Amino acid sequence: MTDAGTRWERGHRVVIVGGGAGGLELATRLGDKFGRKGVLDVTLIERGRTHVWKPKLHEIAAGSMDMSAHEVNYLAHSHWHGFHYRIGEMIGLDRARREVHVAPYLDSEGREVTPKRSIGYDTLVIAIGSQSNDFGTPGVTEFGMKLESQEDAARFHEAMVNACIRAHAQQTPLRPEQLKVAIIGAGATGVELAAELHRTTREVVAYGLDRVDPDKDLKVTLLDAADRILPSLPPRLSAASEELLGRLGVQVLTSAKVARVMRDGVELDDGRVIPAELVVWAAGVKAPDFLKDLDGLETNRINQLVVRPTLQTTRDDNIFSFGDCAACPWMGRDAIVPPRAQAAHQQASHLYAQFKRMLAGKPLQEYQYRDFGSLVSLGEYSTVGNMMGGLIGGSLMVEGLFARMMYLSLYKMHELALHGPAKATLDTMARIITRRTEPHVKLH
Repeated sequence: MTDAGTRWERGHRVVIVGGGAGGLELATRLGDKFGRKGVLDVTLIERGRTHVWKPKLHEIAAGSMDMSAHEVNYLAHSHWHGFHYRIGEMIGLDRARREVHVAPYLDSEGREVTPKRSIGYDTLVIAIGSQSNDFGTPGVTEFGMKLESQEDAARFHEAMVNACIRAHAQQTPLRPEQLKVAIIGAGATGVELAAELHRTTREVVAYGLDRVDPDKDLKVTLLDAADRILPSLPPRLSAASEELLGRLGVQVLTSAKVARVMRDGVELDDGRVIPAELVVWAAGVKAPDFLKDLDGLETNRINQLVVRPTLQTTRDDNIFSFGDCAACPWMGRDAIVPPRAQAAHQQASHLYAQFKRMLAGKPLQEYQYRDFGSLVSLGEYSTVGNMMGGLIGGSLMVEGLFARMMYLSLYKMHELALHGPAKATLDTMARIITRRTEPHVKLH
């Protein structure tokens, strides 16, 4: 399949597991081009009903973005773009029979909506993304919150608003942990959430919760075991971001290793206790646990499927994987492609082109990651990052409005891949108009 360039027959079954940024983009493009004509039979397996671009989850959690205005309904989208959507979570694989095992889907009351079933494939693509890695830290599961899905983000936001309303209504003094938020992990997600929370919590309080003093009562603490925040960015930008967070009142603690998470705070390994009513775990990355024993496919220490430069798994040419759940070689470097949204977008585009080649009986080409740098949004206050690679032929640190526009353009590229220019433009205009008639922060 790699060298000889086997030609696919009409109706070839392509099953894509995971409707994140990369998986949904690939399903959409294959469906538009080949699914409508019956050249390929494209199926997307996804446990959620709607899609939201994962880098936006911190905005949903903070309340600065209305999820309903940005989510994509899988059932409607699949109908419009020529592929099938099957709700459910992948729980196993039979490579010999070429079948994906899917768990039963249950509603909120525990009733079965779809049964356990198997879905056959000729070519399988696994793009199920990643999740945070708590490294077995005690208390994270019981008392911590994560931002791995839009449900997680909405749950945190509701808890935050309820905490503000509760503090306003009570007659007794605030407890030490009340209205305190501890964010563990000072990568992009943690830093962006901290900056957004500074603004949105104050806006929530401004809507009549006058018994809460935002400057005195509200406090966000950002913790990381590393010696600086944003370790993927140059030190100068890390320092600038930390300075800005400090001006916003965010307490930044680096070289702070968490020993355990408690109901009312976080205990560090040096014995210090950080009081917190809400604790968010945003540190570490790993692929879902079930991948590490998936019918003999090779994985690494964080459960990522090991793939060749063609994005095929090392032990099965009929199975591809990309995005955060795949360990893909970074050609020309002794490293793997980093888990970034730009990588998933590039790999989806690459695989789409390779599937066109296989339909024509041509051999696969290898994927070459193009690093365009990293950008981190600090809400409406600033955006920082470094641009590099093919854009400028070197490395350039960027801040301010230009960096903000570049950050927003990443999301627009995703919307264009899903909807095309006409719908993406209309959706953007509708959000701008709606924004003028509603609160700038979600209050429920």
